[in-house]
Amino acid sequence: MNKTNEGWSEANQRSLSKALAQVREAIERHVAGIENQQPAKPDGERACSEFALALSEPPALATLSGAFSLSVFECALLLLCAGVELDSRFAPLFVAAQGTAARPYPTFSLALAALPDAHWSALAPDAPLRRWHLIELVQSDDSLTATPLRIDERVLHFLTGVTCTDRRLRGIVEMLRVPSDLVPLYAAVARRIADFWTATPRGGTLPVVQLCGRSSIEQREIASAASELVGLQAAAICAADIPLLAQERERLARLWEREAILSGTALLLEADDFDGAESKRAATAFMETMRGALIVTGRDGMRLANRPLVRIDVARPTIGERRALWERALGTAVPQFNGVLENVLSHFDLDTGSLRSVCADVLNSQEGDKPIGDRLWDSCRVQARARLDTLAQRIEPAATWEDIVLPEPQLRVLREIAIHVRHRSQVYHSWGFAAKTSRGLGISALFAGPSGTGKTMAAEVLANELRLDLFRIDLSQVVSKYIGETEKNLRRVFNAAEEGGAILLFDEADALFGKRSEVKDSHDRYANIEVSYLLQRMEAYHGLAVLTTNLSKALDTAFLRRLRFVVQFPFPEIAQRAQIWRRIFPASTPTENLDINKLARLNVTGGNIRNIALSAAFLAAGAGEPVRMNHLLRAARNEYQKIEKPLTDDETEGWR
Repeated sequence: MNKTNEGWSEANQRSLSKALAQVREAIERHVAGIENQQPAKPDGERACSEFALALSEPPALATLSGAFSLSVFECALLLLCAGVELDSRFAPLFVAAQGTAARPYPTFSLALAALPDAHWSALAPDAPLRRWHLIELVQSDDSLTATPLRIDERVLHFLTGVTCTDRRLRGIVEMLRVPSDLVPLYAAVARRIADFWTATPRGGTLPVVQLCGRSSIEQREIASAASELVGLQAAAICAADIPLLAQERERLARLWEREAILSGTALLLEADDFDGAESKRAATAFMETMRGALIVTGRDGMRLANRPLVRIDVARPTIGERRALWERALGTAVPQFNGVLENVLSHFDLDTGSLRSVCADVLNSQEGDKPIGDRLWDSCRVQARARLDTLAQRIEPAATWEDIVLPEPQLRVLREIAIHVRHRSQVYHSWGFAAKTSRGLGISALFAGPSGTGKTMAAEVLANELRLDLFRIDLSQVVSKYIGETEKNLRRVFNAAEEGGAILLFDEADALFGKRSEVKDSHDRYANIEVSYLLQRMEAYHGLAVLTTNLSKALDTAFLRRLRFVVQFPFPEIAQRAQIWRRIFPASTPTENLDINKLARLNVTGGNIRNIALSAAFLAAGAGEPVRMNHLLRAARNEYQKIEKPLTDDETEGWR
């Protein structure tokens, strides 16, 4: 603590002691009057003026009085309650004044009788002392005026100059730190918020600022920076922690407003995802009740009846701003990443917190055998996948170009997809295509064909080639019968995927993206809205979205027009099936006398071939033999039975 603070603390203690002594003397005079059977207290304008002057001297009490508009009597009553906690001489006085040892505490009736300038309204529920929970009525069977009074612990600490947070807010409210470095774009947003606050006339209602950004970390940094610009701290509370019951919510709002006044703090309400309609209503009511500096996050539409609301959309930082962040975080190690950093910038759009974590991980890593560029890339993938891991199934890509068997035209399109993803930053930003239009920059592909023809394997090949994460989206977890929930689920998926440019695989996409129906009722209308929302997000997503379907004709033509690539996966012909059989067994698998030409006559897809080969391997392992044709025949019969297809004599002729 510096000398200035020490000096303030000492002055506050001296002044507080004098004010407490003034209140104690008033009680002593009242006790003396009772003993002389002439109850008396100071009267006249001079006595009241001297009392008011004494109470205004403690800096903390003066601040409290001004912030909550306390009268002289209310200040004295507050000190009366503080006295019993800070000065042992008060309790015996209370006993003497109230004529019983059972009352060693202050009461409202005592204050009315002993303190100057008393007024009954001081104890009204909406008066400052009770509205702001400066004092509490201790639960008892006594009447209102005889009920014990107690000063709130947080207020007592404030009067004595002790800095702390209300214990009832701990675990709910989190204090935020001021960012050491802020992207210029975010700094401009912070200045804009501060301007809204400072432009509000004194005594006017501050507007609520709705901050629509990509990352909670960046939203927190903006809120902290904006608060600092107007001389405030910043704290955050999650909308899910707002009580649903009105009485509890009102109490929390009052406690926070009091805390904001005492500590000079603005509040960030994190409401990106509401837990149902009741949670949203509770958060809205909380915002309506409060009157302090408030920022709320989330893209959901919000309307407040009693407070103005200003919405600010936070854009993504430019490539140059992101590069500057990386260079500051990497420090003197930047030259080691020449040629690597640009590639990272083109694929990963990490928030500032994740970016710093990556740099700390790479700079402190002991993996000396791995190139530093690969360590940076892999660390980015790990950081970026954290949010998406809880929303989709991550697939570890194992397939390569050598594993997939397709006609040359289809392979050519797949390689073109890889080129588009790899060079998107160069074409969009360096060559200026992104400046021409913001639509259609997403890379989307439809893989259409019968089950087992290699659609998922092709996605694996692309993920392996590009060294990107591949996530399969479980449509059963995305599609909801409740209106608006499907869009919310899709938004979560795309938002979480943005940081790492992950490849999103929507398997069996026709279940979600079927032909938009003719509007006959409200359900049809909202189903069409879901499809439109998906199209919009796909066009804006800077990564690759792959949709697979067994029935390409089930897709709306308007939907197909907005896909950049469409790859038809045909049922494999006999020559292609032969290639698949040649590649299906790992090099370490023992085989004996396998006839590829005979195996290729099995009229099944690559997925079925894999199942047959795997089943035959287990049969051979169980018999202690290498994989032979008889094992494959048994496995083929089982597979055909599973898919309810007859195994013909033509397909197995000459196997025995």
